[in-house]
Amino acid sequence: MRDYAKEIDELWEEIAGLRAAINAQNDEPGQAREAGREPYTEEREQVHIMHNMHPDKRLSEMMEELCETADAEGSSGRITYLGVFSSGGRQSNWIKKAALCDDLMRLAESGVAGKVLACLGNATRLKILVELLKSPKTVAELTEVCGLGSTGQAYHHMKPLLAADVITENTDGDGRGGYIVQPHRVQGIIMLLAGISDMVDENYTKGAWE
Repeated sequence: MRDYAKEIDELWEEIAGLRAAINAQNDEPGQAREAGREPYTEEREQVHIMHNMHPDKRLSEMMEELCETADAEGSSGRITYLGVFSSGGRQSNWIKKAALCDDLMRLAESGVAGKVLACLGNATRLKILVELLKSPKTVAELTEVCGLGSTGQAYHHMKPLLAADVITENTDGDGRGGYIVQPHRVQGIIMLLAGISDMVDENYTKGAWE
């Protein structure tokens, strides 16, 4: 036997669903955007303004400001970043507001970026940097934790890092001795690793780095 009451209830549910769909289609885009329910693009001549890109209103407003600034000056763009890193009894905080992307591109064009990457772009040197970011270490300790055959090998890889003022002797008087990453270099190393993280993110890229 047919259950008419149940069928009527289901019919009303379908009608309610249709009404909701129609109301959603008739919703003014401007109202949805103003409420922050969806991201949208405001087209400009040079740099389009991106609105509501992040659930955090503050971050979305920062993005809008960057787009506005870049469009007004006719540049390729600007980048703002900030962070904190605390390890081994030391802490670094940094804020860089609206760095000009054109200047960043010139670092590659001038060869400066290539020199920096050549200095750091060695697996052993990166291991040394990571260990020194964690805490001050002596050459003997670096030799052990980095799996090097001798302190001579450690010195060999430390030499370019010392010459570039990336690492230095620990003179803080904390009794630990050894070597540390220069405080003013910490943010650069962390941000470089952040960029690498973006490049190897499997959600956005496919490829082999070997």
